[in-house]
Amino acid sequence: MNGYEYRPLIGRYLVSTYGPRGVDVFEEVALGTSTLGKTRRLDLLVLDRPTGRALALECKYQDSAGTADEKIPYALDELRALRVPGAIVYAGSGFSDGVLHLLQSSPVAAY
Repeated sequence: MNGYEYRPLIGRYLVSTYGPRGVDVFEEVALGTSTLGKTRRLDLLVLDRPTGRALALECKYQDSAGTADEKIPYALDELRALRVPGAIVYAGSGFSDGVLHLLQSSPVAAY
């Protein structure tokens, strides 16, 4: 599995679990600008139609050592800068111990 396969997996899970309650899930949604001034693209935007609430999700999958480690602190900063609630959903065995500690201690990250 890779990150491009992980994102739709999470999206399908959310639709199958919460779709009947009025939840819609959209992939690759542009939402404002990033902290660097670029167009922000969310992996998933979850909308709860009955309440009008939104949740931004960043999906990170890392099965071997690589650049995802370097992107996690930036992703957490971007979530804090959003005007809607957000979280990182992550999986895989390739994250370094330091990044795993960062994710596990974050209130906006879920394994």
